Amino acid sequence: MSDKNLEILENHLRKFIVPFTQSELGGSGSSFTIAIEESGYRVSISLGYPCDRSGKELIGELKTHTDSLRLDKKVHFIIEWKVAPHTVQHGLKPLDGVSNVIAISSGKGGVGKSTVTVNLALALAQEGARVGILDADIYGPSQPRMLGLLGKKPETKDGKTLEPLLAHGIKAMSIGFLIDESQPMAWRGPMVTSALSQMLSDTHWGELDYLMVDMPPGTGDIQLTLSQRVPVSGAVVVTTPQDVSLADARKGLEMFQKVNVPILGIIENMSVHICSDCGHEERIFGYAGGEKLAAQYDASFLGAMPLDRGIRENTDEGNPTVVAEPEGAIATSYRQIALLTSGQLSAGGKDYSRLFPTITVEEDK
Repeated sequence: MSDKNLEILENHLRKFIVPFTQSELGGSGSSFTIAIEESGYRVSISLGYPCDRSGKELIGELKTHTDSLRLDKKVHFIIEWKVAPHTVQHGLKPLDGVSNVIAISSGKGGVGKSTVTVNLALALAQEGARVGILDADIYGPSQPRMLGLLGKKPETKDGKTLEPLLAHGIKAMSIGFLIDESQPMAWRGPMVTSALSQMLSDTHWGELDYLMVDMPPGTGDIQLTLSQRVPVSGAVVVTTPQDVSLADARKGLEMFQKVNVPILGIIENMSVHICSDCGHEERIFGYAGGEKLAAQYDASFLGAMPLDRGIRENTDEGNPTVVAEPEGAIATSYRQIALLTSGQLSAGGKDYSRLFPTITVEEDK
């Protein structure tokens, strides 16, 4: 392959937009090298987000992109991925073994935040990532039921830390594992904050690419304290198209901006209801509210999910849609949103602090 053809291929590849980083190949969140072989041209691509399932589709798109060059040899693509740790709020130390903490938040309750969280976590796990969920909703923990872990109790191996429970290939910790489901949590703010800090730091998470934090609804003292104390790499805001929900979602966005947590994007849940009998579509809660909110704050619109009975039934049974119907349209939408979320994170700032030793300066005696 002549230098001229090599330059042509390289420049053409740099014009390819990676769907989930929304950046050019070789730009933020990706890199590539080209090698000349007897069988053709080998392009080795490195991505910063998991793609065990979606990688084949990406290779197909890349082949279509390069076919127009009509080169004299075939172009072979190899894709590898590795999730890097990303920067967190100033003054906070990343969790040992946890590359990235992603906060899933909503300004108000009842918008399906917990359902979105568990399906996104499972979607990332299906792409090959090591994923955990911290159920931070002390007053109304939902993850034990959604993961099919009701009645399960965590164990301890060293008498100091709790072992997270496992479900569908992901790790989970929730106050719901430690109390009865019907027991009310009559705790004030400081007690809640303390409990969450302990669940976060006293759980033996092991090595994780992503720890998804299912945040409590609202934007009060508890949420603000968590945003300031938990080392978060990025946040996702879940809303419905309804004006009331959007008004509260704005408060959540403002809160994350004030504590310098990057906004990875906005998800519009319950976007449209499709009648299971006749297929009629109805925008019960309004139209395109999430997209307008994303545009207002210059944030990524990660996608919209429908108001669907099957989603509710699956999570109630402890078998979320991404696991129950992995090839279905809804699971595909969840995977697209999960990949776009992780892709947006991969295109952000990386944390290099773990690569350097701790330096201690002592006064001469």
